[in-house]
Amino acid sequence: MHLPEPIFPPLLAGMPVKAPDQPFARACAEADAGRAGAGDVFWARATNRLDVAIVLEPDVILQQAMQMPFAAMVAFGDALGAIAPPELGVYYRWPGDIVVNGARAGFIRFAVPRDAGEDAVPRWLVIGITVTIRDDLAVSDPGLDDENTTLEEEGCGGITRTDLVESFCRHFLLWVHRWEEEGFRQITELWLDRTRQLSEDISVDGVIGRLLGLDESGNLLVKPPHGKAVSLPILAYAARGGEEVAT
Repeated sequence: MHLPEPIFPPLLAGMPVKAPDQPFARACAEADAGRAGAGDVFWARATNRLDVAIVLEPDVILQQAMQMPFAAMVAFGDALGAIAPPELGVYYRWPGDIVVNGARAGFIRFAVPRDAGEDAVPRWLVIGITVTIRDDLAVSDPGLDDENTTLEEEGCGGITRTDLVESFCRHFLLWVHRWEEEGFRQITELWLDRTRQLSEDISVDGVIGRLLGLDESGNLLVKPPHGKAVSLPILAYAARGGEEVAT
């Protein structure tokens, strides 16, 4: 299926990526080599998914820059909500899952330079998002997979890759601007609201407890049934230099 190329808002420049190359890996490699900079958007030409990676050049230390993955999740929720049926439910699950109507439809991932220190300004930060629009493989009964879904299965079959790229990029810019003007608080509130709609009790990396919130570094605060609250560091999920981590 042929689709028109996305039109990007000012401040962003589109960089199409053809298979088998992946936008996230390409963005990390180009940023690390100094060939890509702030506002470069690497996007897959594949039509069955949204697959985008945006290069940022933070002017804050790495701990604060880790607020950006949450801005991206909130931006995607707004982006899909702007073009999808109104009854669609979009939620978030730590650290980066995007959940649609109760099942995982995609994820956010992020990378920083290998030598980036928590208290130093990183040379670059790449935010990637992948969301499945439809499954092109022959599946007799897609509904049998309770854990994963596609936008097509959830009633969004008319939404295209180009629609999603354009909408996500617009909304991400808006949230970055709001973050610069207003800080992290509203992003935190919106992320937590959609996360808590799934459950306030979570289990992550062997830690089970009640979700308390996010701190200023984007770390997750969890209160186990017994004992003090613990902090789960968001940086543990960063791909250092673009090396893959579990998603």
